[in-house]
Amino acid sequence: MFFWGWDPTYIIVLPALLLAIWAQLRVQSAYGRYSQVPIASGMTGAQVAAEILRRNGLSAVEIERTEGMLSDHYDPRTRVLRLSPGVYDGASVASAGVAAHETGHALQDAQHYGPLALRSAMVPVTQFGSWLAWPLFLLGFFFHSGLMMQLGILVFSAAVAFTVVTLPVEFNASSRALRLLQAEGLVTPDELAGVRSVLGAAALTYVAAAATAILELVRLLLLYNMRREE
Repeated sequence: MFFWGWDPTYIIVLPALLLAIWAQLRVQSAYGRYSQVPIASGMTGAQVAAEILRRNGLSAVEIERTEGMLSDHYDPRTRVLRLSPGVYDGASVASAGVAAHETGHALQDAQHYGPLALRSAMVPVTQFGSWLAWPLFLLGFFFHSGLMMQLGILVFSAAVAFTVVTLPVEFNASSRALRLLQAEGLVTPDELAGVRSVLGAAALTYVAAAATAILELVRLLLLYNMRREE
């Protein structure tokens, strides 16, 4: 069943891992390409975000620069929109798209979008469970404790649920971004196509994350059944 540390159930997760690698390459390619395409309006990502927030009555949402590449995110707890340096200061198609996407999350929060509220509520459990699940499962596996293995699976299931709930949150934010950029006249039709390419590539990374988590859960269940039958 196991040979020199090789677990044959790894093959279950392999397709999702390959998808994740491909998705990451697509993001880097799309962002790299469209970060070199200037936006006709000359607006930086921070200015695009501020304009969308202003036009939607959300000027109270703060916009901050944060370190890291593509570390952009909206924090619903503090109502702060944090943009990476390349997006905050960049006046490109890519920066406008990423800034609009994150602003979409601020709009979700203001409009009490259900999936975002659910995801936010799941964050503490997911953060706690993400590092606890595998130790619990492995302890149960090696010490033949079905209860500990089941507990590890249960905790990991919460992390899987988080990745699934994330999908509609991210897809909706991208849809809002595209709609707002077009409706507000912040980008040209050609620029909108570039934004769609960047956000589409980013969406694929969330699909890959969910697929990886789901297949990892399937793997845990398979290992659990294999151990029970021994």
